Amino acid sequence: LATAGRMDNGPPLRQIRDMTDRILIVGGGLNGPTLALALARAGCEVALIDRAPKPDLRRAFPFDGRAYAMNLASVRMLRRLGLWDDLAAEAQPIRDIKVTDGRPGEGPGPHFMHFDGRELGEAGDMGTMVEDRHLRRALARALKAAPRVTLHHGAEVVAQETRADAATVTLADGTELAGRLIVGCDGRASGTARRAGIGRTGWGYDQTALVCAVEHDRPHDGVAHQFFMPGGPLAILPLSGNRCSIVWSEAAPRAKVLSEMDDDGFMEALRPAFGSFLGDIRLASPRHAFPLTLTLADRLTAHRVALVGDAAHGIHPVAGQGLNAGLKDVAALAQLLAEARRRGQDPGSATVLDAYAQWRRFDATLLAVATDGVTRLFSNDNGPLRALRDLGMGIINRSGTLRRGFMRTAAGLGGDLPELMRA
Repeated sequence: LATAGRMDNGPPLRQIRDMTDRILIVGGGLNGPTLALALARAGCEVALIDRAPKPDLRRAFPFDGRAYAMNLASVRMLRRLGLWDDLAAEAQPIRDIKVTDGRPGEGPGPHFMHFDGRELGEAGDMGTMVEDRHLRRALARALKAAPRVTLHHGAEVVAQETRADAATVTLADGTELAGRLIVGCDGRASGTARRAGIGRTGWGYDQTALVCAVEHDRPHDGVAHQFFMPGGPLAILPLSGNRCSIVWSEAAPRAKVLSEMDDDGFMEALRPAFGSFLGDIRLASPRHAFPLTLTLADRLTAHRVALVGDAAHGIHPVAGQGLNAGLKDVAALAQLLAEARRRGQDPGSATVLDAYAQWRRFDATLLAVATDGVTRLFSNDNGPLRALRDLGMGIINRSGTLRRGFMRTAAGLGGDLPELMRA
């Protein structure tokens, strides 16, 4: 059994013993609430434990520059869960993706890949950009109204225990919650994984992602751009209005210098890399910096424990697939748990968890390997490698079969899709 001791000198436990088939979800970011909604929709009882305080839905969530490229499969899932009505007005379709090689101040190279969403035949889009603030607000609203979901805000798990027929978590205030399964949606430094004895494999890229949003003079026409620079990729992702989200990956020493600049200095450094194709650009949000790493849990499951999203696989943002991969975990696990409930099967049983691990392990590992390979191939200024990757991009762009294959993968339409992500 995977166990963790309780606090020796904490406050007396207030026992909450409920031997129903409740699912305990640890982590209130994006994957945890989405899983809670999916499970509640399937009739499951859920306890969602979130370290953050309860959000005030009467106030506007501030714009902090963060946004996500949601692929078609993820958008389908948000629709099925009833979240899209809260998101559609501010969401920005990605109609095209253009991928080029280049150097700051020199513009894009002669070889490129162009993915036209109309070739996919589904709404004519490659995906949709959704701002973090809008997604969190939609999730918070839906959770407030969701039946069978108990919310524990401002709560931290300090211990967990699994037994033959149940699992429990202990909160910092001494509250003990019982259920059949613990799902760790608590990020790359997952306490759930650590307490379950699940190790991690990974490494750093000596890169930092600089994230912000900019306003610009000319319309972006729903086109997303990925410029591969020697220090790392620069993603320019369309938002509603004349705005774009920026994810600028740079070598760590250079990124440190950029992070320490004032806003005017930062924008002067960004403009040569960004280019002038959208006219003048102006900072439109706070700036953030995130060190870039790859980290994979050695296992996706343990006894009555499952890992989802970054707790299972944290990847480089080069392809913008981190959240999409997490939502695919959510959809797969929700489907298996719903099927187990219909059969009267224990949702925390080895049979259910083995099926989840088998379904998601290969796909998640393949994505991690692919993003790692692309990052290493493109984040340099090596002449022979530059020639090789430019040749490869040219071949893919000229081949309709190869290009459409890459597009379907980017849109999340490949592989064994969970029901929530099917058309």
